[in-house]
Amino acid sequence: MSIALVILAAGQGTRMNSDLPKVLHQIAGAPMLVHAIRAGEPLEPSRIVVVTGHGGEAVGKAALNYQPGIEIAVQDQQLGTAHAVAKARDALKGFEGDVIVLYGDTPFIRPGTLEQMQAARAAHDVVVLGFEAADPGRYGRLVMDGQNLERIVEFKDATEEERRITLCNSGVVAANADVLFDLIDGVSNENASGEYYLTDIVGLARSRGLSAGTVTCAEAETMGVNSRAELTVAEGLFQARARAEALEDGVTLVAPETVYFAYDTAIGRDSLVEPNVVFGPGASIESGVKIRAFSHLEGCHVSRGGVIGPYARLRPGAELAEDVKVGNFVEIKAARVDRAAKINHLTYIGDAEIGEEANIGAGTVTCNYDGVLKHTTRIGARAFIGSSTMLVAPVSIGDDAMTGSGSVITQDVEPGALALGRSRQVTKPGLARRLFEVLKKKKRDQGTH
Repeated sequence: MSIALVILAAGQGTRMNSDLPKVLHQIAGAPMLVHAIRAGEPLEPSRIVVVTGHGGEAVGKAALNYQPGIEIAVQDQQLGTAHAVAKARDALKGFEGDVIVLYGDTPFIRPGTLEQMQAARAAHDVVVLGFEAADPGRYGRLVMDGQNLERIVEFKDATEEERRITLCNSGVVAANADVLFDLIDGVSNENASGEYYLTDIVGLARSRGLSAGTVTCAEAETMGVNSRAELTVAEGLFQARARAEALEDGVTLVAPETVYFAYDTAIGRDSLVEPNVVFGPGASIESGVKIRAFSHLEGCHVSRGGVIGPYARLRPGAELAEDVKVGNFVEIKAARVDRAAKINHLTYIGDAEIGEEANIGAGTVTCNYDGVLKHTTRIGARAFIGSSTMLVAPVSIGDDAMTGSGSVITQDVEPGALALGRSRQVTKPGLARRLFEVLKKKKRDQGTH
């Protein structure tokens, strides 16, 4: 059975007190909307529709940046969840299969939960995701009839008896596309809010002789994010889950509470992460890597046996081969570093290719930007770059070549050659002593005025 995801992302999110649409606020380096999309990806959906409204252009752009094949539908007026889902009808014209409705501000639904909903469709025409709430509060209640779902009642419309029910509605729904839209056509807005509730499709389905059922999940999965405070809580929940999964996968975290993961961080087993390490989006770390304290990694790939940090920064496009050493206060961007190369101290490597077993001395800079364009520096295998070398790109250093400390290299260096690009030292005997005397006298004279 084909699957389509309809993700509702039209809400304004006034409690965020922000110009940014609510679903674009980030958790672990990605908009909440992306988390919702990713939850459904393991189902291999053939279609994904994001329903936008407030800030629709920005929301649509974010969705398409993440996955260009996503379709965008627009809800000009926010008249309720059923009205929002109805806006996806044209985008799904001709689709035959099941639709799962998700929410752009509910980022923690697990893929396994959605797979259970998909499986439950074999027994029910409509499947609703529910949860047992510690404090049901103002959640909609799921009114059950044995194993069947009889109806969903919103808190505003519930009786006192119905409000005592603790099985609550997450809003996530699965149904055949034709059935879903046919039921939505029958939804009215005769309720306390004057809105078209998606929840009403359950009662309509039962009245038409169709079956409805539930799948339940942990309450934490259904957490909606509506304020900055809730966003902070959500970030904490994500990090706790990510740290636990890393430990389970065989990664050593010396101080787990100080390590921050991005939504897509991948780390291989037997790697070690020291305290206060931050992973931005796009970091991929192979097995047996040591990441030392206070390092920041994003958009990079570190191969087996690498040692990174402390206080290192790997930026997008940093590609490190096996057994590379990157040390204190080193920044690498858009560069390939081959096997067993060493870049240990106070160095910037950008737009570069570093050969295997090359040694880059402290204070080296690849001067890659001329104010308009970026240029490439190439350093050969086993080359030795002396401390405080400025490599003015475009420039190439051959295999087994060497640069003298303090050099400014502006021309290619052939393999095996030594390049010096600095003025000859001049020493003036006794001049320092005489100069100090002059300066001290000047200071004394100034003090008399």
